[in-house]
Amino acid sequence: MNPKLGWTESPGQLAGRPLEEWNAAYAKVESYFNALRVRNKVLLGQLVALVIERAMRSAPDVPDRSASELAAREMDHVVTEWFAEVLQEPPTNRDQLLSTRGRLALLLADMPGKWQDQFLRPGPWPAEFVKAMRAAYLRASPDFQFSPMAPRPLDLGPITKLTNIREVGFWKMAGIWLIFALILLAIFQLTHS
Repeated sequence: MNPKLGWTESPGQLAGRPLEEWNAAYAKVESYFNALRVRNKVLLGQLVALVIERAMRSAPDVPDRSASELAAREMDHVVTEWFAEVLQEPPTNRDQLLSTRGRLALLLADMPGKWQDQFLRPGPWPAEFVKAMRAAYLRASPDFQFSPMAPRPLDLGPITKLTNIREVGFWKMAGIWLIFALILLAIFQLTHS
């Protein structure tokens, strides 16, 4: 057993957290990689183990966080660092944008179909893969911009006049509904006799 992974003397504990927490963290990380369409079970297991191992290493430094929070944070770091390397984009305070556009680039470049084995692998990567990722990353642009939008009233057309009793008048409205009901009754009589 590797003591670096956080094995402790306490039964039912791993890296200072209950085993159930690590199982839940494992399931969440696995679900995330499934959402990125990593379908190879061996690769999926390796990627999840990598993230969980990093989360276990950081667990003693952050005692107030759950195993799932640690795993989610490490998962985001691992993926963002990999995107920064592949796309040659320095990770800055715009990590969220890099992570989001990188995930979109994965799908646009068809990583799940063609290069699943390259995901989170250290370089060097095949030139075709890098070219496809960078092209897809550029297509994931432009950066989002806020634009002001003033609310406008909805125009529902002529139906609003029929429902507005003040304009049409109560008796006129009652007459319209009576005619409508008589037409429906006549159709019913013709089809059921």
